[in-house]
Amino acid sequence: MDEVMRWADLGIRISVVAFMVGNLLAIGLETDARAAAVPLRDGRFLVVVMVVDWLVGPALAVAVVRLLPMAEPYAVGLLLISLAPAAPFLPMMVRRAGGDIACTAAFMLIAAIGTILLMPLGVPRIVPGLSVEPWAVARPLVVLLFLPMAAGVLLRTLSAPLAGRLLKAVRPVASLATLALLVAVAVRHFQGFANAVGSFAIAGQLLYAVGLVVAGWLVAGWLPRPQRSVVALGACTRNLGAALAPLLIADPDPRTIVMVALGVPITLAVTAVAAPLMRPRSGA
Repeated sequence: MDEVMRWADLGIRISVVAFMVGNLLAIGLETDARAAAVPLRDGRFLVVVMVVDWLVGPALAVAVVRLLPMAEPYAVGLLLISLAPAAPFLPMMVRRAGGDIACTAAFMLIAAIGTILLMPLGVPRIVPGLSVEPWAVARPLVVLLFLPMAAGVLLRTLSAPLAGRLLKAVRPVASLATLALLVAVAVRHFQGFANAVGSFAIAGQLLYAVGLVVAGWLVAGWLPRPQRSVVALGACTRNLGAALAPLLIADPDPRTIVMVALGVPITLAVTAVAAPLMRPRSGA
């Protein structure tokens, strides 16, 4: 059994890297830089995204961990994912909602930069006993979060046909890496997932995800509906790889990793239900 756990730990580390690089590279390869730059010049959109991601998201996580009597490791996991908005599956959900794909790319770029800047400051305060230099936390985020997306956008700008061909190869690899990461986490922390039942961990994740969708939709009320759906869905989705990356340099309580991993199926389910409800009304 110990041998299985060691292999699962190694699988988690390898698949986190493949998951982040593959998915972010794929998003970059399908991003039109000129189209994505338009919402970045929209002051209203920028203000709303930053408020939802970096004020509402962390504040709601703090409120949830204070409201529900969950164990500290679960609370740490929820606070960690509050600093990692925008999951790689966000574009899929935005398409289901009839949202603005260019704004989606802009949202993910803002989220990536914000995560790289703020997570190194937040992690030492959130994870008990972890005392590291901010750059030690920022380095894996830059390598795994920003550089793959930037490389994809650059390739798309230089040669759209080449980017299209690469995208066909990268997408299945990214999908396999996502599946491998979830399987590795499930094998390594199966008992932890079982123990999470009745611990307020699942209830906390569900409350947080639903609260983010509603809060994002309300805060973005002054934006056009296609942009509004991007903000609400982007706020709800959580980047598993970005939240796990800082834990690779620590020795966290397994319940913290379980809590982070729970964010994937729960936010996927919540956004899958919410996205069709955000589609523009017929004739609107």
